[in-house]
Amino acid sequence: MTQNLQERVTDALSRVRNNRLGANVLEAEMVRDIATTTDGKVRLSLFLSADDDATVVREVRHSLQQIPGVTDVRVDVKDASQANRSASQVSAPPASPLPPPAPSRPRALPVMGQEPQSQRANVHAPTPVAYPHLGNIIAISSGKGGVGKSTVATNLAVALARQGARVGLMDADIYGPNIPRMMGVNAAPPVENEKIIPLNAHGVKIMSLGFMIERDQPAIWRGPIIMKIITQFLKDVQWGELDYFLVDMPPGTGDAQLSLVQATMVHGAIIVTTPQEVAAGDALRGAKMFQRVAVPVLGVVENMSYFVCPNCEEKHYIFGRAGGQRLAEELDVPVLGEIPFFPGVLSGGDRGEPIVVSDPRTPAAEALFDLAGRLAGLLSSRDTAGVNAALP
Repeated sequence: MTQNLQERVTDALSRVRNNRLGANVLEAEMVRDIATTTDGKVRLSLFLSADDDATVVREVRHSLQQIPGVTDVRVDVKDASQANRSASQVSAPPASPLPPPAPSRPRALPVMGQEPQSQRANVHAPTPVAYPHLGNIIAISSGKGGVGKSTVATNLAVALARQGARVGLMDADIYGPNIPRMMGVNAAPPVENEKIIPLNAHGVKIMSLGFMIERDQPAIWRGPIIMKIITQFLKDVQWGELDYFLVDMPPGTGDAQLSLVQATMVHGAIIVTTPQEVAAGDALRGAKMFQRVAVPVLGVVENMSYFVCPNCEEKHYIFGRAGGQRLAEELDVPVLGEIPFFPGVLSGGDRGEPIVVSDPRTPAAEALFDLAGRLAGLLSSRDTAGVNAALP
């Protein structure tokens, strides 16, 4: 009798062993929530502890991909300690009251890399992969949300394309993918020869998670899934030959930033801020993160720097003044651009028309074209070979 897909999946998993426990992954209760579909898709959760060899994930995925009839495999890697904690909370009987703990000295906050060796997970960071066909890979980042990072990324991409460059724009802001709306394109990207074909808008090739999920679907994901998405967008998308590959990062210094620099050779980062000291302070932390992982900070862009009065043409610094300049001086990098506040930038982003397209002669658009020119000039004069060479 022919086995159904569930049985074939179970049989394959029974041959994947966890050498630490001396049992297969099913006997070790590492696999849960196995689900299959009639068209051959398989999804499951794999629980790993810090002592487990991370190659188990690859072996599980490979064994499932070899099953006849399987068309797609998704392995959600989760923390085994959380699963065990949840199970104990459900099954444990009510405990008797305990005496209050004895007072102890306050503990210092843990710092990555300074914990005892016995407490560190034996998992090595992946080696960054070079993608020469992508050209200059530039991360557009900020320390906090709301400073116009995606606005700068979209307009910079279009400005570079208008100046004759071949440009790709990857939306790595998986928690708030706004690039589809700002570029005025939103459809399921086609697939040809097992490669995803990026969509095209205003002369720029675009890929975003927003093309693949519903507008109201929250992205409640942790590091392994974020790493998988970013790697897939780099490796499995048919970008062609590019001069510039801009990556719109989420705010902060989290999993997406680390995943990008672990996945590929990033040639540089542009830090976007507004003039306020609060924004500049957060941007400083974002810049230091890139410097710590050996990605050069190319410069600072101060967005919403000032407002030009339409009547008297006088500059009004409504959000403060020179915060971007002070940040650049602290980082010892140039200010690449000061973008004035202009309502058309906001309304154009909402309707999918970047200001460099809808109104290219405004001061904001001209500043963004100048930014594109400065970036192109800066990169042409830099030797980007060896970037990430010091990445641990």
